[in-house]
Amino acid sequence: MASTTSGDVLPTGCRIFTSIPDVFFIPEFVIGGLVWILVASTRISPENPLGWVMFASIFCFVVTTLWFFIFLCGANQSSVWPSLDVGYHFVAVVFYLSAAVDLAYITILKGSLTTMPPENLKIYRLDIAAVVMSYLATLLYFLHAIFSAMRWKTS
Repeated sequence: MASTTSGDVLPTGCRIFTSIPDVFFIPEFVIGGLVWILVASTRISPENPLGWVMFASIFCFVVTTLWFFIFLCGANQSSVWPSLDVGYHFVAVVFYLSAAVDLAYITILKGSLTTMPPENLKIYRLDIAAVVMSYLATLLYFLHAIFSAMRWKTS
């Protein structure tokens, strides 16, 4: 784990690839993108809960990408950035956890049908994969938030 002994508040440039919690950026980006793709590739029915899943995954995907580039470019050197980092990742945890629970509930309802045509079975399997990926994304954001909080307390 790289330290911030040079006086920097947060790591910048390539140091984000070697420091905890910043190593979670790439997995969050990939897993979050998979949730977005898997949900988008199925029928969005019912619209309301799955619309929230799409919003949460797209919001976190875009903001994490922006956050990654801010850290990469070194624009995160103000003293407010550690608390913003913790705050954003806890918001992302809440978003993804609520989206994962909604998605799991809808998937369970779809799976409770006694007879399922083959085309619906494919969609059901995609929904199961999306549920797994959304819980994995929740875990990654949670770990990032916890390690960011620990870094914030020491800065």
